[in-house]
Amino acid sequence: MKVAIVGASGAVGQEFLRILDERNFPMDDLVLFGSSRSAGTKYTFKGKEYEVKLLQHNDDFKDVDIAFTSAGAGTSKEFAADITKYGAVMIDNSSAFRMENDVPLVVPECNAEDALNRPRGIIANPNCTTIMMVVVLKPLEKISHIKRIHISSYQAASGAGAAAMAELEQQYREVLDGKPATCNKFAYQLAYNVIPQIDVFMDNDYTKEEMKMFHETQKIMHSDVKCSATCVRVPSLRSHSEAVWIETEKPIDVETAKKAIAAADGVTLQDDPANKVYPMPLFTAGKDDVYVGRVRKDIANENGLTFWLTGDQIKKGAALNAVQIAEYLIKVGNIK
Repeated sequence: MKVAIVGASGAVGQEFLRILDERNFPMDDLVLFGSSRSAGTKYTFKGKEYEVKLLQHNDDFKDVDIAFTSAGAGTSKEFAADITKYGAVMIDNSSAFRMENDVPLVVPECNAEDALNRPRGIIANPNCTTIMMVVVLKPLEKISHIKRIHISSYQAASGAGAAAMAELEQQYREVLDGKPATCNKFAYQLAYNVIPQIDVFMDNDYTKEEMKMFHETQKIMHSDVKCSATCVRVPSLRSHSEAVWIETEKPIDVETAKKAIAAADGVTLQDDPANKVYPMPLFTAGKDDVYVGRVRKDIANENGLTFWLTGDQIKKGAALNAVQIAEYLIKVGNIK
């Protein structure tokens, strides 16, 4: 088993290396790819040093079985043919192919089998906020069909990459020193602030991030569910959070919902409000699961539930989900 990581020097690329090590992923060889900026950089994996190769239009992927790509949509589109030419499975972390009809969009806890039908040799990793939400929605959907979702997200700097995380730390230092905050990755100062925009605005005044949640949720869950989102950047470093309201065809009582959530794969229930027990991003950073708390009836909707969730955007929201897809394919013997 030969594995490639495209975008190895980025935040998600580095997370791929950590997760492949943590989970003792079954592989015999590893090759790292990057841009001209990162080519030549060396990383150690399981005691062996690997040098990042320049990503080029050539036959470098000839012997690769699985390629994890996280170098942006433009790079994924440009190099997809090179990556998949000789049969490598491309598990792509960008938005390039998510809504293509012939590319499955997969969260293993929800629709693992979709990964088996990939005409182009590509499997798309969903948007981070969508991944974390659908993992929690799936067990509730089994009880009663979810008709509508309203969500407000609280997304950490990590969602904008390693440079954005560094910029937030820099901004805090600058503000505390009485200096103007550096704003390169964010439109405004994020330190001591929240920014109610992630990605560009669309014609309907929803952002691209918010519309991703609408369309991707339907595709993953094979559902007609409608999702209305407001996505907000908050000044935490790592782990996204979401406040979610759902309306189901039939009412679901709170205890039934809690039991279903607690029993779901990839989810941890932390819900004891009387003792101030609820998940927070500070404590879910670096964890695999999506953590859920504050499960309660929606007092504005008799068929509604509302809950709070948080999870590591770079882990389950990106690299871990992709690795879990690969693990599933290996388990069912669906790799060349």
